Amino acid sequence: MKQYLGPMAALLWKDILLEARTKDIVVAVLVFSLLVIVIFNFAIDPTPATIGLVAPGVLWVAFVFGGVLGITRSFALEKDNNSMLALMMTPVSRDTLFYGKMLANLIFMLLVEALAFPVFAILFNFPLFVWELIPVAFLSTLGIVTVGTVFSAMAVNTRAREVMLPLLFLPVVLPAVIAAVEISGLVLRGGPFSEIAPWLPLLTAFDAVFLVASPIAFHMVVED
Repeated sequence: MKQYLGPMAALLWKDILLEARTKDIVVAVLVFSLLVIVIFNFAIDPTPATIGLVAPGVLWVAFVFGGVLGITRSFALEKDNNSMLALMMTPVSRDTLFYGKMLANLIFMLLVEALAFPVFAILFNFPLFVWELIPVAFLSTLGIVTVGTVFSAMAVNTRAREVMLPLLFLPVVLPAVIAAVEISGLVLRGGPFSEIAPWLPLLTAFDAVFLVASPIAFHMVVED
């Protein structure tokens, strides 16, 4: 286990340091997410009835579409710095490379969500701290970045990677996004747990399937 965790932590730390210096991913995703939240706040009539129905969708549209910008940069930075080949020649398994990249994307996305949610809560008149949303946000974001990391590696060598990634990525993550919107809406409206319960197994199963399948797909993508 140590032979996997050490290189994975090193790759994760390398991406965190690079992001701390450039701020390419977090700033771009955060600005996009905040713009979506602010625009929708002015676009809809903020009555209690409409907010309860529309706001969860606005929140996850902001996170998912903003996340596409960040995930696109995940492997693009390696390619732009001519370090993609060196990364692939690193004497560690492809699984280690995948999980290191995926964890970096997960941390960046969760950081953006933590910064953007208070703005969303103030504009849409929700409590600033909704503890029940934390596991929902974690499970949903985990599934989204797991799938996104694979498709980022797939799209990085295409000419129109900014177009290809959303086209490939969004249809696959749709079940996780729908579950996230439904659970978030029920939590924010104070819905009973019996209505939330059916969506949690779907979200957990989505994460479990893609946490296993994505490293396999990543191995095939980088070998090609």
